[in-house]
Amino acid sequence: DMKQLKFSEPLPKLILQGKKHTTWRIHDKRGIKADDILSLCYNNGKEFARVRTIKIRLTTFGKLTKEDKEGHEEFLSDKEMYQTYSKYYKIKVTPKTKVKIIKFKLI
Repeated sequence: DMKQLKFSEPLPKLILQGKKHTTWRIHDKRGIKADDILSLCYNNGKEFARVRTIKIRLTTFGKLTKEDKEGHEEFLSDKEMYQTYSKYYKIKVTPKTKVKIIKFKLI
């Protein structure tokens, strides 16, 4: 069974344009690892791309590096980043919240 990642607009377009090749996930129930083939889907579950994961890293929001942020949509501030992820996951995201960095390339 192929592992799926869902994305809200406008992210699918950025991925297809090659501008976004990194995603951050708080709860990875799928156990995504390097060299996995993933199905990228709109929120409605319809697939828009397939990718191969090239690098996985576990960290916390407070310890995100420049490399972790490369290929990810930018935030104006850390506050905006925490608010965005708090809204996505319906939990309070802080610098101590664990996050999985997933780097991928279109196949």
